[in-house]
Amino acid sequence: MEDKLYLLQRHLPELLELNALIRHGERHLRVTTVHHVPIGELSLPIQVIELGSRSPNAPVVGFFGGVHGVERIGSQVLLSWLHSLIHRLQWDDQLHRRLEKVRLVFMPMINPGGIWRRTRSNPNGVDLMRNAPVDAMGRVPFLVGGHRISRHLPWYRGKAGAPMELEAQAVIRTVREKLFSSPFSMSLDCHSGFGRRDRVWCCYARSHRPIPHIAEVYKLKQVFEQTYPNHHPYLIEPQSINYTTHGDLWDYLYDDAQEQQPDRTFLPFTLEMGSWLWVRKNPRQMLDFFGYFNPMISHRHHRVLRQHLPLFEFLTAMASNAGNWLPSASERNLLTQKAIQHWFLENH
Repeated sequence: MEDKLYLLQRHLPELLELNALIRHGERHLRVTTVHHVPIGELSLPIQVIELGSRSPNAPVVGFFGGVHGVERIGSQVLLSWLHSLIHRLQWDDQLHRRLEKVRLVFMPMINPGGIWRRTRSNPNGVDLMRNAPVDAMGRVPFLVGGHRISRHLPWYRGKAGAPMELEAQAVIRTVREKLFSSPFSMSLDCHSGFGRRDRVWCCYARSHRPIPHIAEVYKLKQVFEQTYPNHHPYLIEPQSINYTTHGDLWDYLYDDAQEQQPDRTFLPFTLEMGSWLWVRKNPRQMLDFFGYFNPMISHRHHRVLRQHLPLFEFLTAMASNAGNWLPSASERNLLTQKAIQHWFLENH
């Protein structure tokens, strides 16, 4: 037991922190282990944590992280959010009332084997965010857009025709079971490593075409910027403005939701934390491979852990009040036109 704790503290302290939070908040949480990843003699769990309403009609927000093992800051910001919620539930009646109307789902460490091994991929060498059976329309950036050359190169999609990796399958099952059942749901998948700005991306990653819910995404952007004019300046945009990729799990799930539940709304987002800013402010981070994806200086790390909590609060409030902001049928056409003009015409 002592050897196991030592190894976890050295390689995966986030799992110890998560387990401590689960014990502290156990009377408020519903916890399921959806898969185990073997690492040597250890078996690392992939856990799903729920809190809030049990009603099948309640809106749902899913928070996901740890898809890429080198981007452990994504898991850490979700643990920071979960920590805040669990401790507030000890005294905050207003939060209790909010959670009677909305359900929160956490999957903070999707790729514990990759986090343990300090690799982007899972232990099989597959990039989970290039693993879905979805091909991009047109050309994608070499390697970065996903490839099938070798698992020894980053961004490897896996063998053509092979089943999706078990971690990817766990994400898909969780989203289908926990989010698709709701009339309105959103997800936020936390990553790092692109650019000097924090971005909130909507799909598609595979296509420059706007998704059918582009009006809802544009409305959410408007509400956030009107509500928090002086807060952290996220770039809210479709991912394809920056680059396209094969095999994106959220593209796959969004299309699946459109096919299976066309009368319901599922909006997947990705928080892409701009780690180049951390490197620019502290060039010594380049001496450590982890430094390209994670803030290394203590005060900057703590700032990142707290600065995204208002965004998480905002998404929770937007879900629980979806009827107050979702565009009406008459608004959708105008908002769609504005979104296309703003994102797809002005950027070309």
